Amino acid sequence: MAKKIIAVVPLWDDDKESIWMLPGYMNGIEAAGGIPLILPLNCSARDALKIFDLCGGLLMTGGHDVSPALYGETERETCGISCAARDSLESALYARALEENKPVLGICRGVQLINVLQGGTLYQDLPTEHPSGIEHHMSPPYTDTAHYVNIKKPSPLYDLLGTERLGVNSYHHQAIKKLGDNLEILAESEDGLIEAAAHTGKDFVWGLQWHPEFDFHINKNSLKIFKAFADACR
Repeated sequence: MAKKIIAVVPLWDDDKESIWMLPGYMNGIEAAGGIPLILPLNCSARDALKIFDLCGGLLMTGGHDVSPALYGETERETCGISCAARDSLESALYARALEENKPVLGICRGVQLINVLQGGTLYQDLPTEHPSGIEHHMSPPYTDTAHYVNIKKPSPLYDLLGTERLGVNSYHHQAIKKLGDNLEILAESEDGLIEAAAHTGKDFVWGLQWHPEFDFHINKNSLKIFKAFADACR
């Protein structure tokens, strides 16, 4: 079976005014049998969608905070910097992916943006809005376990991993607050945060708050997630 090209949304460096990429996103797709393609950021939505027509799926990466304007809130002082170009590009790509039932995997910012585009909201800053004793902003190495999540049973994630409790890494200060429309919870942290969600009306639209791109090479469950995504793109 021929490999599918998978579109990868680039990260943005404000200081260098340049796109960049963590190799784990690319390597995870390759290890799962896909071909990663980093998209341009500063191009028209029309051109980006033309490139996306060549791809079998969409990986929405981590990075900047999602603009609170997208979910109808005023930006708080504790909110981080957003990236209008990313918000615009990913909104267009996500809409096209849903229209064509192309698989989507959202990681960290990715699951947050999926939730927002489905009509949900975010905690703009967990330490001030949802304080807890759970570590959600760990220090390296990111292959370590920061905390555990409880996987819903039944759910597609449980069907894939076969466990109701999973140790995950964690590096974020925002998270899902109100769940978006047509989304189901796949996993929650022990302090009640939604850690994974899926679109109930599509074949494969998953979002994870943790980072399988950091440990897929030593963590079989992280690799399983990449493989399930890549296989759905075939």
